[in-house]
Amino acid sequence: MIVVIQRVSESAVTIEGVVKASIGHGLMILIGIEEADDDGDIVWLTNKILNLRIFPDENGVMNKSLLDIKGEILLISQFTLQASTKKGNRPSYIKAARPDIAIPLYEQMIQTLEEGLGKAIGTGEFGADMKVSLVNDGPVTILIDSKNRV
Repeated sequence: MIVVIQRVSESAVTIEGVVKASIGHGLMILIGIEEADDDGDIVWLTNKILNLRIFPDENGVMNKSLLDIKGEILLISQFTLQASTKKGNRPSYIKAARPDIAIPLYEQMIQTLEEGLGKAIGTGEFGADMKVSLVNDGPVTILIDSKNRV
């Protein structure tokens, strides 16, 4: 799994002109699921996301986690994160998981994040044409690939 994590002061996802979910202070996360992903990737990424110290403390130092600040999460599926651009100019999405694999993993990621956070998170809709808006706070943007743990 690949995630792009953005620290935000606000974020929202709109589908067909209707706001499906919005959050205030927290993390907007784009997630790309590949065929080789499993429960282990979800557990590892959830722990990393919830405990990543990227929020400022009282001295302005990035020393607090999402749990520390009681922040929110907006999780958006984005298969294009699995794009291979090695050959030519048209990206290949061969590594992206098919819906029958990706949807259950996406739903499991939602559930695991909610359990770890202790509250519901905002989500997009798998496979929908979504419009995502955000105010990146910092800006702080971090890319994590669960296959590169060391």
